[in-house]
Amino acid sequence: MAQSLNFFVSSSRSPDFTISTNSYTKPMLQTPNRFLPFTKSPRKPLILVSASAENGQGASSAVTADFVSDNGTKPIAISPPDSSSIEVDAVTEAELKENGFRSTRRTKLVCTIGPATCGFEQLEALAVGGMNVARINMCHGTREWHMTVIERVRRLNEEKGYAVAIMMDTEGSEIHMGDLGGASSAKAEDGEVWTFSVRAYDSIRPDRSITVNYDGFAEDVKVGDELLVDGGMVRFEVIEKIGPDVKCLCTDPGLLLPRANLTFWRDGSLVRERNSMLPTISSKDWLDIDFGIAEGVDFIAVSFVKSAEVINHLKSYIKARSRDGDIAVLAKIESIDSLKNLQEIIQASDGAMVARGDLGAQIPLEQVPLAQQRIVETCRELNKPVIVASQLLESMIEYPTPTRAEVADVSEAVRQRADALMLSGESAMGQFPDKALTVLRSVSLRIEKWWRDEKRHEVMDLPDIASSFSDSISEEICNSAAKMANNLEVDALFVYTKDGHMASLLSRSRPDCPIFAFTADTSVRRRLNLQWGLIPFRLGFSDDMESNLNKTFALLKARGMIKSGDLVIAVSDMLQSIQVMNVP
Repeated sequence: MAQSLNFFVSSSRSPDFTISTNSYTKPMLQTPNRFLPFTKSPRKPLILVSASAENGQGASSAVTADFVSDNGTKPIAISPPDSSSIEVDAVTEAELKENGFRSTRRTKLVCTIGPATCGFEQLEALAVGGMNVARINMCHGTREWHMTVIERVRRLNEEKGYAVAIMMDTEGSEIHMGDLGGASSAKAEDGEVWTFSVRAYDSIRPDRSITVNYDGFAEDVKVGDELLVDGGMVRFEVIEKIGPDVKCLCTDPGLLLPRANLTFWRDGSLVRERNSMLPTISSKDWLDIDFGIAEGVDFIAVSFVKSAEVINHLKSYIKARSRDGDIAVLAKIESIDSLKNLQEIIQASDGAMVARGDLGAQIPLEQVPLAQQRIVETCRELNKPVIVASQLLESMIEYPTPTRAEVADVSEAVRQRADALMLSGESAMGQFPDKALTVLRSVSLRIEKWWRDEKRHEVMDLPDIASSFSDSISEEICNSAAKMANNLEVDALFVYTKDGHMASLLSRSRPDCPIFAFTADTSVRRRLNLQWGLIPFRLGFSDDMESNLNKTFALLKARGMIKSGDLVIAVSDMLQSIQVMNVP
């Protein structure tokens, strides 16, 4: 018995849709409810889409969509060198072997590396625990220290087969504290008086005194102003000004960290005139960016982005200076200006971070959850990965278990389908970094499983984002493949990608099943490790999909990661095709 579906589109007539069947039980393919705008030009390429299914032993079905040029020939692509091996990290391999496809975690995890986690064994423990991206914060440490961390992560990837990406976070030029005289932290207690000063101390820094990087600080603040440290983790009230020194009374106690951000409020409003005059990328930031380019980091996160112009300028700079020009630029959304220009900033960037700590110091706290949801949804619509960061498990810096409110906060970020969650102080200088990572992983897995068990398929209306006809084809193919994956309850989606674009489009649709992303490029593989649901493999492949699938099946079966009978949908950005089949 056979089933067939044919869909032909040309420039001379409207789409025709026919189904013929001898034995029909349920549809195997749901056609998208909208068509591409084929009538804008008198000459259009021809799109051929067909689907077929065979019943019986060894059944297989295939759906193909091929891009045909005006003269009827297909474009010829140069195939990368073939390979008889496949690279995937040991943790993912063990997870697939033990628990199967549905057990894999979709939400990615970012860990800030600091004194508590900078050793090779500690980094490996984080990778085993589920770390997908290692973040280095240029607010702290020397470039030599950061270079050592980068070398250790690279060694971990090379020796253990991981694809841990490296994110470099710039300091930004906002007002912040100094280095606390070399101390890793200081505790401010309720009722204590601290001195914030712009003076440079020639000798030992006096107790309860903090340097400030902004020379006009003492002039701008007024008695009665409220001073927030690190987004409100510690609060002070200005009680006296003496020359370059500002005396402040601690009203909300907490832990002071070196180079923490400072904001001040007056009469219930943020005082932001001076901050708005400071450049987004400082002179130190440019030196750090040069360092990141030289070290080949995968992501550069820019602090306090005010406009898309800054992102475009930095991307041009990276393209001119980087060997490959493939470092992704992430915009940290942490200010009022960022929210005002959110759409254009995210459109210009390669992804975004919801930096809730500093954002909560610039807008009322009750507005932060709504801002987070807006940022996550905007990134999803524009197909840009988004990280939810800051104070996810803040109590675990000092305690081995999180609060119930923190677990609920993490759960909400997972329910919003953010690409990644990030640990900051919890992993950088906390006492229980491995336990904090375990909490993120276990909560993510539980909420994701609940979502699938309840069949809560995504209802978010994703707008068209393609900028060319060819991209429109890719977008429609990925949307259809994700729908088919949910309707057919397939075990996995396979995507063969050179630059990661189609893998990203599949991730955007948030299908129920995991997405196996195969690429020959190691840097593309690492960058894909930030995106929701993607399991990146390094594999050499050709433009021959049958050959690619046969080789992939053989390699994965040999390592026990798939088995005969598993249902798979495969797509490719070289031939723009869809195939549906059971693993032989």
